[in-house]
Amino acid sequence: MSRSDFQGVKRVVIKIGSSLLTQGGQGLHKAAIKEWVAQMTGLKQRSVDVILVSSGSVAEGMSRLKLKQRPKILHELQAAAAVGQMGLVRVFDDNFQHYGFHAAQVLLTHDDLSDRQRYLNARSTLLTLLKFGVVPVINENDTVATEEIRFGDNDTLAALVANLVEADLLIILTDQQGLFTGDPGIYPDAQLIPQISVNDSRLEKMAGESRSGLGRGGMYTKVRAARLAARSGAATVVAAGNTENVIAKVLAGEQLGTHFLPDIEPLAARKRWLVGQLQVKGVLMLDAGAVKVLKSDGKSLLAVGVRSVSGRFERGELVSCVDENGLEIARGLVNYGKADAELIAGKSSVEFEKILGYADDSEMIHRDNIVLV
Repeated sequence: MSRSDFQGVKRVVIKIGSSLLTQGGQGLHKAAIKEWVAQMTGLKQRSVDVILVSSGSVAEGMSRLKLKQRPKILHELQAAAAVGQMGLVRVFDDNFQHYGFHAAQVLLTHDDLSDRQRYLNARSTLLTLLKFGVVPVINENDTVATEEIRFGDNDTLAALVANLVEADLLIILTDQQGLFTGDPGIYPDAQLIPQISVNDSRLEKMAGESRSGLGRGGMYTKVRAARLAARSGAATVVAAGNTENVIAKVLAGEQLGTHFLPDIEPLAARKRWLVGQLQVKGVLMLDAGAVKVLKSDGKSLLAVGVRSVSGRFERGELVSCVDENGLEIARGLVNYGKADAELIAGKSSVEFEKILGYADDSEMIHRDNIVLV
């Protein structure tokens, strides 16, 4: 999707970062929120579906509790999130109601999207809210999330939501102008990149980590989010949220920020769900033949092509498939738990009954449950 096509966008996910929302941690930036909401309601009045992914609950809670540093103890973080979430939702709802629209709070953990049934339930709820003309305001459920079920950052959450609702465009508003050729805080001659493919091999080197201390994201997480969003065909724009009328300007196709081109084939719905799963339970190392079969032929993974097994996983859990150099090739839902997978690794399926005492699936991972990364 080129920038000129943005004017035809029908569904957009907008993510606003903590530093913007809280004026660098000083408390909710109500004047800026008022402006962003005005721009979002302008889209709503044009019949564009808007989903907002909002950071800032922990930062707002820190401000209310007069904490000078982001807590490192989990229950203190959760307490700050609980306090901050009240102010965050209230200010958004008040501003949307000023224009005659309702907002709805939606709190998610990774578990909500890792289970297929809960994933579909979340999708149905969000689509129903959009049908009613409501603006979903989504945040990670920091008050209950543990490290094991975290998305890790709201950039990733926004991308998974874009996949979930099949958005046309993901806009990530940040305190940076976009992606630069290097960290502009270190390299004064770094240049803003107006457009780049999500497949460009230079992206990891150009993306840095967060230095604000408020959120958990940096430009690296925004690159990863753009790649995830591309799995459903969504383009991504990363732009400075303090630019006047930034949302409207992006939708009008103006040259703001960095436009990440989703020049990969969109995945089918089930495989979008698979690629969005972040909790990998184990690793299968494949031989060169198995790697070739997966990359070129799109076939199932057979046990005979597995060289080694590591991790702790049960049947049906997500594992990573890597080549002999440790490079991740694919992810999928494994048909055997770790103990059995170790026994049949490198073996033909005709040997399974003799080795395991039973004969179940002939594949280690069926092709319908595997996706290249």
